[in-house]
Amino acid sequence: MAVQTNKTGTAHDRMPQDMPAPPARYRRPSAFTFAVLLAAAAFLIHGWSQGAAVSLADLVTGAGRFGEFLTDAFPPDLKRAGPILHSLLVTFEMALLGTLIGVALSVPLAITAARNTTPHRLFYIVSRGFISVCRTIPDLVWALIFVIAVGLGPQAGVLAIAVDVMGFCGRFFADAIEEMDDGVLEGMRSSGAPERAVILGTVLPTCLPSFVGTSMFALEQATRSSVVLGLVGAGGIGIELSVSMALLRYDEALTIILAIFIVVLGVERLSAALRRRILGGKA
Repeated sequence: MAVQTNKTGTAHDRMPQDMPAPPARYRRPSAFTFAVLLAAAAFLIHGWSQGAAVSLADLVTGAGRFGEFLTDAFPPDLKRAGPILHSLLVTFEMALLGTLIGVALSVPLAITAARNTTPHRLFYIVSRGFISVCRTIPDLVWALIFVIAVGLGPQAGVLAIAVDVMGFCGRFFADAIEEMDDGVLEGMRSSGAPERAVILGTVLPTCLPSFVGTSMFALEQATRSSVVLGLVGAGGIGIELSVSMALLRYDEALTIILAIFIVVLGVERLSAALRRRILGGKA
């Protein structure tokens, strides 16, 4: 005899077992969250009242002026192509040299800034603090500082880029080391291997692909930054662009802008190709 089922079951009883749980209902924000939202709203209102907001009228006026700039800029002036290319070469050399110095210094800095490889907690605190200082201060400010210290020219730009790269790579290098399997490190140490052998034989080979990928990103960032550093006297193509714009030589300025675009795009393409090759197509 067939057993009759109850057709008056609850909605929960009739719900399929594989149906996902309903999303959590909206909860009232905490006092801290409400205070943060209120402060953000206050900043937005204050910025809007102080003219930080974008005005539609200014956009329309600016579009007309931008059209005048394009009219004066075309066709690009190639009369000073030689000095422009030389300054562009100096800019790229600044970025490359600054990146190499920054990456080389970031490796020992990251080892002391990682919890599983630092020799002492004091080294960890100091290294992390130094990385934070390098990251939080913009590279343009570093360039101004080094211009005062070593004078005008590419040397100040190289030092500024190196410090900026140390802040960028030092952080990601240290994070990559901390993401390693602690069992591998403990196995090496328990076998009696000295710390130097652990670093050279385990940490660096394991983290090398991540280090290279991060270094390529740093080179891309340094190439873009080196253009701006010339505006404060740190050498490179930035000073050429600044002079051309100040003298209203927009056709010459467009030549410089196009040259910068080609170099930066070429570095980005090369960097992406190297990352794909090193990381096996995962980049």
